[in-house]
Amino acid sequence: MIIKLLAEGGSMKPGPALSQKLGPAGIPINQVIQKINEATSDFNGLKVPVELNIDLKTKKFEVKIFSPPVSELLKKELGLTKGSGLQIKTKIANASIEQIISVAKTKMQNLLCKDLKSAVKVVVGTCVSLGVLVENKPAKEIEKDIDEGKYDKEISQIKTETSPEKKQILSDYFKEVLKKQELILKQEQAAKEAAELAAATPAAIAATGIPATPAATATAVVAPKVEKAKEPAKKK
Repeated sequence: MIIKLLAEGGSMKPGPALSQKLGPAGIPINQVIQKINEATSDFNGLKVPVELNIDLKTKKFEVKIFSPPVSELLKKELGLTKGSGLQIKTKIANASIEQIISVAKTKMQNLLCKDLKSAVKVVVGTCVSLGVLVENKPAKEIEKDIDEGKYDKEISQIKTETSPEKKQILSDYFKEVLKKQELILKQEQAAKEAAELAAATPAAIAATGIPATPAATATAVVAPKVEKAKEPAKKK
């Protein structure tokens, strides 16, 4: 019997799904969990594909570990907890080509790619779906740069270390990206609030019984503010 799982690297815990599969077969769940955690300890904090091969007659089992998905490896490399969710308009990180090569090197054996360059392109493709910039550019543009050979030197040398100077350049650029994103978000929120106010105004006018003329509209909006300003004077 073969059971496929997606385990939390190094910290898998017993759960009802696994109990339902192993319990009837008489397989000791705690032993299975221990073996999986030992085998996935190098991938702490990542989702790791696991395959259990169980001999129902002897009750023996083998644990086979596969490399985590590219998205999980990228998130670990870049210190992310999740993807953007709004990949086109919201970017969440700015990766160096060296970081991309590092992930590609780790995952290459499971990607069925003919060479490291192809694996790098796969990883860059995942950056697109996560909302990650690469070398200060949208990941889509980096895919073209790779095809044109711009990063052939780094790939052929399997460069996986980013210099401190380059890290600083990437960081400074991304800070500006975040500022622009925050400004756009505030503008969109202001526009949304203005639209909601405009949509609510006719209903407010109808409730007061004032004719829906431009002057009446202005009166309906301003009047409550005037009354509130006069209230303290009335109390005196």
